[in-house]
Amino acid sequence: MRSVRLGVGLAMSVVLVGAASACSVLGGDDADPAGDLADDLALSLSAHTLGEVPLADEAARASFAELVAPLDEVPVAVSVAGLEESEEEGWAEARLAWRWEVSESATWAYETTVRLAPVDEVWQVEWSPEALAPDLADGDTIGIRTLAPTRGDIVGADGAVLVTERPVLRYGLDKTKVEGQQVVRSARRIARILDVDVASYVDRAKAMGPAAYVEALVLREDDALDVLPAFREVPGALAVRDTMPLAPTREFAAALLGRVGPATAEIVDESDGAVVAGDEVGLSGLQARYDEQLRGTPGTAVVARDADDQLRTLFEEPATDGADLVTTLDPALQDKAESALATLGANAPASALVAIRPSDGAVLATANGAGNAGADLADTGRYAPGSTFKVVSSLALLRNGMKPGDRVSCPATTVVDGRSFKNYDDYPASSIGDITLTQAVAQSCNTAFISQADGLGDGALAAAAQALGLGTDHDLGFPVYLGQVPPPQTETGAAADLIGQGTVLASPFAMATVAASVSAGRTVLPTLLPEHPVEQTPIDVPLTEGEAGTLRGLMKAVVDTGSGRFLLDVPGVTGAKTGTAEHGEPDASGSLPTHAWMIATRGDLAVAVFVETGVSGSQTAGPVLESFLR
Repeated sequence: MRSVRLGVGLAMSVVLVGAASACSVLGGDDADPAGDLADDLALSLSAHTLGEVPLADEAARASFAELVAPLDEVPVAVSVAGLEESEEEGWAEARLAWRWEVSESATWAYETTVRLAPVDEVWQVEWSPEALAPDLADGDTIGIRTLAPTRGDIVGADGAVLVTERPVLRYGLDKTKVEGQQVVRSARRIARILDVDVASYVDRAKAMGPAAYVEALVLREDDALDVLPAFREVPGALAVRDTMPLAPTREFAAALLGRVGPATAEIVDESDGAVVAGDEVGLSGLQARYDEQLRGTPGTAVVARDADDQLRTLFEEPATDGADLVTTLDPALQDKAESALATLGANAPASALVAIRPSDGAVLATANGAGNAGADLADTGRYAPGSTFKVVSSLALLRNGMKPGDRVSCPATTVVDGRSFKNYDDYPASSIGDITLTQAVAQSCNTAFISQADGLGDGALAAAAQALGLGTDHDLGFPVYLGQVPPPQTETGAAADLIGQGTVLASPFAMATVAASVSAGRTVLPTLLPEHPVEQTPIDVPLTEGEAGTLRGLMKAVVDTGSGRFLLDVPGVTGAKTGTAEHGEPDASGSLPTHAWMIATRGDLAVAVFVETGVSGSQTAGPVLESFLR
């Protein structure tokens, strides 16, 4: 027996060499038919085929094609690593080096052997499954399996797990259990029981194959209990136990955290191959924005299945699990926020509550009411903040030289450039006339603030807003609107801006930031994602501790003697401000609907509450705030 030359390395794209090549025919002293055949075989195998190389058993060609078909999309390079010939026995054994590029980061490399022998002066390949991969046997099949990574959790303050895999039931129709018109009848009953669109579900059930499972709805295990009895009676109905990344409750910060589900066609197209149909991905909120981090990287396994239907792994590239996303949300406060908004009732208008810790800017709760239809109005809503904005206006007036004890005029009505302004309907008559700035803030006198519009310089209001964290955009790592205070275009506009109407806009998140800045004595930069670095935009005129102290006194007066007196018996409340802002179209009586706002501080906590339509800040937003603080 003698060893013969090693074959050359072979490229992925090859030109197949036919069986009529002189290399596989016995020749003269210089001929190397066994070596040439081995090289021809390696070239063919690199193209996922046995090509036209001569085979001892011609049936092996079709068997190989069927066996290797699941790997057609996996690039492979095969080369001859060695060749040993037995001149006495008239055969040769080729050592084949296989290199499958299973993924960009994983290579399946191994060696096999195959015997070559001359028959009627033509060298042939004695092909067997073991020549494709070690330990393969006749009757085996090969497949590719995707190994799903474990999705990262979303965690909150002190490592509390907010979103993790939780049990669910997947409801649907098993078409292997029904046929004919029963498919339509069962699909229709399932859709009605689960309250999903009947026509579209029936169409899907009819379109899918006879062995399909047609999923209709996924429910949390607790929510599923009432569905099961009626569902079980439907022929073909099947509930499959599974898990999904879910928050503790369906309402818990739902708009912010987002949801996970099957990748849409658009997501698949935009992923450059990172996501395939059927993958579970983030579809909204933080789940979507940080999907790549949370999703991890799938692994791949090449498996063999034997005649007894037993699987064994030939190669495995393990999945890389997703990384957790850390937030500052406090589960207990988030639950309290959701519960407080629920006190508005099932048919309540849009509403929101945001709570921030002033000392470090940590966002502790961001809740949206049932009337928001899934929108994250707590963080991205754009509304006139009404009289809660008088905290900003007060800072502008203080910087213009006014002091809390200075007296201002508070008439019942005032006219600016032909437009009449008045105080809110229940404004106390005892606070009409000349009152102090402190009283004007405590009782929320619109006309007193409007009377000061002429004395403010250009940009003074916007600068005060910026010093309190309103009107400056930051990429906080999630969608958020921090408000606007554009230059007024008219005298009327300037007057309206001072009372939080006109062109001034804010979100509940922005107004919680204002309250937090007053409490902290500096411009607070809110933080929801500690691992997402954010730099504070330079403040033109930074807030001073002296200014903040004065504002705290004004907000305390709201609780002590003003529109927030109902908070007097709530322990620890240090300040508040109510707000009402007209919006929309007038009703039959000519009255405009009003937004209801309230902000407050208690210890190291700043809170903003918003209700899209209400009577007033104290009467509508106030009880929600009180419920949260208690």
